[in-house]
Amino acid sequence: MSNGWISRRELALLLGAGGAALAAGLPDRVHAQARRNTLVLGIDISDTISLDPARMAQYTPPMTLNAAYASLVSFAVGNYYDPIPALAESWSRTADGKALRIKLREAKFASGNLVTADDVKWTLDRVKHLKDQPALYNSNIASVAVVDPRTVDIFLIEPGEPVLGALASTTNGILERKVVEAQGGTSAVDANTTDKATAWLNDNSAGAGAYRLTGWQRNQQIQLVRNPHYYGGMPGFERILIRHMSESAAQLLAVQRGDIDAAFNLIPEQIQTLKGQAGLRVEGLASLDFVYLALTTSAELNKALAVQEARQAIAAAIDYNGIRDNLLGGVATRCAHFLPIGLLGSTEKTTRDIGPQQNLDRARMLLQKAGFPDGFEFDVSYGNAAVSGLSYAVLAQKLQSDLARVGIRMKLNPMDQVNLRTQYTTAKSTAVLTFWNPAGVRQFSWATATTERVAARLRWTPPADIVKLVKDATLEQDLAKQEAMWVEYQRRMIEVSHLIVLFQPIYQTVVRDTAKTFPLTASGYQVELEKARP
Repeated sequence: MSNGWISRRELALLLGAGGAALAAGLPDRVHAQARRNTLVLGIDISDTISLDPARMAQYTPPMTLNAAYASLVSFAVGNYYDPIPALAESWSRTADGKALRIKLREAKFASGNLVTADDVKWTLDRVKHLKDQPALYNSNIASVAVVDPRTVDIFLIEPGEPVLGALASTTNGILERKVVEAQGGTSAVDANTTDKATAWLNDNSAGAGAYRLTGWQRNQQIQLVRNPHYYGGMPGFERILIRHMSESAAQLLAVQRGDIDAAFNLIPEQIQTLKGQAGLRVEGLASLDFVYLALTTSAELNKALAVQEARQAIAAAIDYNGIRDNLLGGVATRCAHFLPIGLLGSTEKTTRDIGPQQNLDRARMLLQKAGFPDGFEFDVSYGNAAVSGLSYAVLAQKLQSDLARVGIRMKLNPMDQVNLRTQYTTAKSTAVLTFWNPAGVRQFSWATATTERVAARLRWTPPADIVKLVKDATLEQDLAKQEAMWVEYQRRMIEVSHLIVLFQPIYQTVVRDTAKTFPLTASGYQVELEKARP
């Protein structure tokens, strides 16, 4: 494809079954029109291993899922504290304070059928009973009850704990019950062993989002078509094609030629070369994502990493400023620990005051104290992918060089994203270089992950006082006291040093003028495709 025209092969893919024969007989003007009505994105989607919302746990799938599914609530760009209506028209506490009562707007699924309270209950029950990672985000939901076709009560285990942030997550995108059940889906208590809908949901969607998923070829592309029944009005494009492009150089050439409308993984030097070029612009946004290094605490996997001072030595040896300034061109910041800058208790000052800083003398002293004066060796695993234009391979090589200065030998172990996730989630990784992005915008989501599932992956049993601190901070109503608690939580976790945040990217996406409106967001899915306009 060149000069902004869509090729017959790509048009055939968009047209679906029988598309090749049809596309072959179409005149060039039809191809040009199809290209104008199609938004083509270039991004590394190698980490996409499922498009079932209830099984979503990776970095790039939320962009697709947010386009295909609507959640009960959402957030406005830049305001991640005050939820706004989506499928929910309004919400309030029940009289006894034990439940959140949701009133649904009149909205339709892509099938044309109305979204009902039964669909909401079924969806949330399925998330719970599949027992995949998204179920943990809903840990405060005790049960869901249908009041009437447009009203549902969500009963909470801890009424004082926030829940709307979790309900805004793409993992809680509402599914059309009848459609998914017809494909083997179930919300029964044994769904983790009996549900068979994931394979179908990887190629199709059953949501009320602006677009409908029509196909996914892993490490190739994702295809979506407009949902004419979308409650938010007619979507801007007839089709969206998300093309897997692992190399930033390929994305650069494609966006220059007009083969794609937006490039997500360009490095700062490449973005600089595009400045001043007609028809191109840079859209930027501070994200709530971050990239981190996770270290096991298990002596069985690595005797040195089981020693806290050895992990602290790693944290003290890393050149954080060099990663930010040299690898990312200064287009990033860094949070002190697992609370990204932008949330209460996390600022750039917090990072300066309590976050780990490079200090090679201190790293050597800590190695002496740990009993490894000559350093030690460990393996680090990472995916064959990139984030914010920086490949994990390049980042790993930088860390390897930093640690070598104090005698720590880091062996690099690149692997496929599926294998990486399996190894990490089953607590078999010695060290992992990976990312975090928000399933729900709330401190509790990040903090409880470090004391629960991520802790389990690293074979770490959190002290009871840290677990209590997270709980108390979540329930504290006095914002000044709550902020102090979150700072103390970060201080305690930094001392443990098994989770080391490396950078929090400021996204820079290069967009062609073919997409006049292209709103980025930090809510976990990068861009609000439902609001994109030609």
